Amino acid sequence: MQYRKFGRTGLTVSRLCLGTMTFGLQTEEDASRRILDTAADAGVNFIDTANVYPLGGGEGNAGRTEEIVGRWLKGKRDRFILATKAVGKMGPSAWDQGASRKHLLHAIDASLRRLGTDYVDLYQLHSDDANTPLDETLEALDVIVRSGKARYIGVSNFLAYRLARALGRADVLRVARFVSVQPRYNLLFRQIERELLPLAAEEQLAVMPYNPLAGGLLTGKHKLDATPSGRFTEAVGTAGAMYQQRYWHQREFETIERLKAIVEPTGESLTRASLAWVLANPLVTSAIIGASRAEQLTDTLAASEFVLDTDIKQQLDEASIEYRWGDAAR
Repeated sequence: MQYRKFGRTGLTVSRLCLGTMTFGLQTEEDASRRILDTAADAGVNFIDTANVYPLGGGEGNAGRTEEIVGRWLKGKRDRFILATKAVGKMGPSAWDQGASRKHLLHAIDASLRRLGTDYVDLYQLHSDDANTPLDETLEALDVIVRSGKARYIGVSNFLAYRLARALGRADVLRVARFVSVQPRYNLLFRQIERELLPLAAEEQLAVMPYNPLAGGLLTGKHKLDATPSGRFTEAVGTAGAMYQQRYWHQREFETIERLKAIVEPTGESLTRASLAWVLANPLVTSAIIGASRAEQLTDTLAASEFVLDTDIKQQLDEASIEYRWGDAAR
């Protein structure tokens, strides 16, 4: 396993981060524990979760993933960098979601109880809450950091201009500053290269992309004319339709055939090459990988040690360049 400094902080994290969003719905606890064991044995020291997980499970299941992770961490918490997120809906009241002071101060305490710890290393906004003033959110996060309940703060699913504004407001207010960004990024979704990644470089933010395998589509095992499986089904509850909307299109399947034609002559798997392509970006700190079974980690864990040939990387860049521009390329 390779390791890298986490942005401008003093943390060092594994180049692969274990995502846990399937734990408790698509993946039962015993299988989840085997996945965690497998990742830890391979040198992964970075675990990412969220209070609303398992993904697609609805309010009734929200928090179950943190509980599973918390039980596994018992007795070994000091060996791992632990990240969680808030903003998503956690209850019936209007204030049981968002980035208000009321919700965030409640949400961190609830997450810590479920995780069985007195602090998380990274506390992230799961998405942008345009209905709450940035100053209020930043001041609440500063309270959380100063209280010792979180060591650092970050964001996920933020547009570049909103993140830039948040960083500027934090400097003006002299409060805790975001140190990381967690965006969607893979060969079939490259829009962050245009503005978000340059911002991360200028501000020395850690970048921890999720969906590096496009929900499993970049394993190459799916067929457009076949019945969707895995992440693209009701196995992940309401999220299955979201994944289909993101990736289950003829254009994406045609691109995968082009990518296969590039990778297969090298003897490598498309899975390993696709993840290695994400890690080859010098701005990427740690890529978030996930699994529903421990066996699925074989290829992805190996990608940490795999360096793409320069020519192969350039061919993959060219074969997927249209995804740098989003839907306008359709």
